[in-house]
Amino acid sequence: MPLARYLPDQMGTATLTPAGPFEAGSLAELVLTYTAGAFGIDDGGHLKIAWRGSSDMARPQFTDPKAANYTSVKASNGAVLEARVDRVNIRPWVNTLFIRVSQGFLRAGETITARFGDRRQGSPGLRLQTNCESTFEFKVLVDAFATYEFTEIAPSPEFALVAGPPARWQAIWPTLASNPFRLAVLAEDRWGNPTEQAEAVLRFRPSAPVAGLPEQAVLRRDDGPLVLEGLRAAPGELSLAVEDAAGTVLCRANPLRVVAAPKLRHFWGDLHGQSEETIGTNSVEDYFAYARDRAFVDIVGHQGNDFQMTDAFWGRLNRLTRDYDVPGRFVAVPGYEWSGNTGRGGDRNVFYATEGRPIRRSSSVLVESGTPQASDVHTAAALFEALQGEDAVVIAHAGGRYADLQAAHDGRLERTVEVHSTWGTFEWLLHDAFALGHRVGVACHSDDHKGRPGAAHPSTIGGLTCYLMPELSRPALFAALRARHHYGTTGTRLFLSAEGHFAAPVALFDDDPALGPATARPATRAQMGDIVRPGGQAMRLDVEVVGSAPIERIDIFHGPTLVHRERPEPEATSRRIRVLWQGAEYRGRGREVPWLGALLVANGRFLRAEPVNFRDPEHPLEVVEPGRRLMWQSATTGNGAGIDLWMENGRTEEIVLETHLGGGRFPTAALDAKGVRLDFGGLGRALSLYRMPELLPTRLAFSHSVTHAGTADLPVHVRVTQADGHQAWSSPIYLIA
Repeated sequence: MPLARYLPDQMGTATLTPAGPFEAGSLAELVLTYTAGAFGIDDGGHLKIAWRGSSDMARPQFTDPKAANYTSVKASNGAVLEARVDRVNIRPWVNTLFIRVSQGFLRAGETITARFGDRRQGSPGLRLQTNCESTFEFKVLVDAFATYEFTEIAPSPEFALVAGPPARWQAIWPTLASNPFRLAVLAEDRWGNPTEQAEAVLRFRPSAPVAGLPEQAVLRRDDGPLVLEGLRAAPGELSLAVEDAAGTVLCRANPLRVVAAPKLRHFWGDLHGQSEETIGTNSVEDYFAYARDRAFVDIVGHQGNDFQMTDAFWGRLNRLTRDYDVPGRFVAVPGYEWSGNTGRGGDRNVFYATEGRPIRRSSSVLVESGTPQASDVHTAAALFEALQGEDAVVIAHAGGRYADLQAAHDGRLERTVEVHSTWGTFEWLLHDAFALGHRVGVACHSDDHKGRPGAAHPSTIGGLTCYLMPELSRPALFAALRARHHYGTTGTRLFLSAEGHFAAPVALFDDDPALGPATARPATRAQMGDIVRPGGQAMRLDVEVVGSAPIERIDIFHGPTLVHRERPEPEATSRRIRVLWQGAEYRGRGREVPWLGALLVANGRFLRAEPVNFRDPEHPLEVVEPGRRLMWQSATTGNGAGIDLWMENGRTEEIVLETHLGGGRFPTAALDAKGVRLDFGGLGRALSLYRMPELLPTRLAFSHSVTHAGTADLPVHVRVTQADGHQAWSSPIYLIA
């Protein structure tokens, strides 16, 4: 029901103390006081205190006054209040402290005080939102007449959330580039917010000489990220360690390959996220600045939910993409998320090559008057029809409303599917496309709602896509998207090459011949995303990966079928055992699988235990008894997480596992590289144990031979899994009849 507009200036006021700012993710006590207006609040009336649905502020609790997040509510006149927390307000302000005046009423000037993180009886406070925000708002709404008609109180209490002290460092430079190139070094707090509290002497240790790179640099408080432009190096592979003054390694840069005159360079992008004008955090101006100046991506897009995007905001967004788009420096792309219900086709990301194009919404339910617009298109099929003739690209997305590719698809527009975002990992969407005969590429984005496009964390980290382009420009980006010349990762910047080679020329198409006339040219080489008619010839797929961390394995798929796994085999004497849990509940919003687990080592002990893909600082791996017992609270949404154990012996111990889904007793002597796997249904929910090499390489290269026979397409693609849990997927090479 829409908000009431009856005499809002007589419905009361709301204040908040203290005023802030507060450190993001810290514990605090916030006292919000509502003072009743002229009408008071009738017996049975209500007060709502709401905050953004994207916020990860801890959920207030009312039962344990000594525990974190304890919250109390009190009426100044002694009226009895009932309080609960639920998602019961209009988007985006859906998280709500819902207070009912259950016995009594309020007169004008009487108050209701909500004390978030009430410390008076021992609570440490309320854990605040972990991402920075210049204006964190509490929307206060009152039902003064007990009619369930709520009026918003103005102004809204607000405060700032700022980054904390440095907890880790990042060093970012290109993956494949020519001279000159750039290095950026920045500090982040424990929640992944870039922080300007860092003070350090940074020493640079490159693997080969880099002209323009000093031996050291001084970073002072409030300096922000260190950016070094105009660097040059001889062709070859480069790695870089960044140390502090004592010689401690703070971070290592992603791998860099310098090529004298590359035909295609690597440019990293995040095309999918939202700002506060829809369901995200911080302004759209902050959004673009963060992507360019804090995440250091080359390409960014904005994808607001269409049913919240006003015409005025669409115009503002287009002006920003025009201003931020500087060929050779940074690419910004106008677009929106067509956010139709899954039953009507599901989410699609729409990108325009130029500004000033129309927004064709799935609905206008939260736009201005909320009345239907003549330009609305209520199904994905109608969207594709409306986009005919537009210079546009569409990407299928699995978020709150996953894309139903069977309901609608147009290969002229929809060239790519998104297989990873902060919502999880969705290889099944790519497999759906294969089953339907679609020829699509693979992209990964953040779908960030927290003001951090291109660097979305903690918890599930948002993805990045590496585009293979001759130059950094919007036309080159759209050409790469249409040709599927890109690979996606879970947020890391590894180097991946997957090229097909043929002994004699084959037909390589400049576009998908299934869509209409397409020109074929003779070629003996195909790159990821290409469509090839091999005519019975075998293709040698040459794969090369340089990881941002050691590489666990590289998988080759023919369509959805795993046909080859390349990995270093563990020695029989290896004492490293991995425990891995993975999967999702189902395809929809409630896909997250909570993993509550415990591990005991019997008949021996482990020497060390390292968490794998534990992304939440509030829930680290817990050592209950050194060398013997571990406990954890984790979650997966199609991805995996786990523990690496270095056993004392590796052959005589028994690992006893318990999770809420199942477990068992596993002798280490029986574990090899294949290991054991327990399946728990759902969408790939499983628990595995297997032996790994104690040391893993950061570079793997190999070849795989494949011959296409038959009438159906044979999509050939690569999945990379690093030891730290990060993954990457190449766009398929399509071998066609």
